[in-house]
Amino acid sequence: MQCDKCGADAVMHAAYSGLHLCEDHFCASVEKRVRRRIRDDNLLPDDAIPDSPETWVIGLSGGKDSVVLTDILHETFAKDPRVELVALSIHEGIEGYRDESLEACEELTADLDLRHEVVTYEDEFDIRMDEVVETDPKNMSACAYCGVFRRDILSRYAAELEADKLLTGHNLDDEAETALMNFLEGDVSQIAKQFDASLGPFEGGRGGRTRGDSGDFIPRAKPLRDVPEKEVALYAHLRELPAHITECPHAEEAFRGEIQELLYDLEDRHPGTRHSIMAGYEELAALAAAKYRDEETTFDECEQCGGPTTGDLCRKCGLLEALEAA
Repeated sequence: MQCDKCGADAVMHAAYSGLHLCEDHFCASVEKRVRRRIRDDNLLPDDAIPDSPETWVIGLSGGKDSVVLTDILHETFAKDPRVELVALSIHEGIEGYRDESLEACEELTADLDLRHEVVTYEDEFDIRMDEVVETDPKNMSACAYCGVFRRDILSRYAAELEADKLLTGHNLDDEAETALMNFLEGDVSQIAKQFDASLGPFEGGRGGRTRGDSGDFIPRAKPLRDVPEKEVALYAHLRELPAHITECPHAEEAFRGEIQELLYDLEDRHPGTRHSIMAGYEELAALAAAKYRDEETTFDECEQCGGPTTGDLCRKCGLLEALEAA
């Protein structure tokens, strides 16, 4: 196959667009989509002040998605005085797996000369995920515990680092899977929250906000959300980035796995399905958001950590209390 742009040998065929692209044009295409998403979501307003740069905290796990996102953001903004990038990595206490991915994080941030902060569950909560899996007092999947703890750390440390934005490496497949899961579970409020423009500053409602201990909201963004997972992996390979591409040994999200397989099959037989799902989902989200926009949620303070909650304990502290009692 030849590249449709220049005639060189193609390295990939995007069935959803029909394009065959060589290495250079493929990588340029990925970078263009990320930068277009940054521009379309208005992550860096035209009136941003160079003398007062924004701090963008990147959730860097060492996997292909976060590594590619960090690399492209650095290439785009390394010399831009309006943006300061900070990488934030979390060690959950998964022996072997996270140790290797953190090595990838350290290699990448050293190569890019990027500030890198590492936080551990053990230091923050006095737990390790390996131990949580063995205890499991709530009879939940490891991902359910880990997701709550991870979101808490990202939110709190983004606030501590005085972040103006919190960026994560969710790709097109991740977003389409979440969209289908929310729809199939009938979770209309979550649909509204995920894309409602009132929850974030980004035009079109593609942002979201994460709340720190202070109760202040920090805008979140997903600049990779237009790029399919396989293209992210190919980009990491072609650019020889130090990505740790291994599945977590505790991954147990059976429902998401089923949705993932369904999407693979649909995309294979009907190219463009993921893009169509997201386009329709955003229209549905706008309608859902209109329903919930005037229903403001009142938050109280968690009795344990002081963080925002609608009950006596926040979700994180409730899980930690159960683990301690087990």
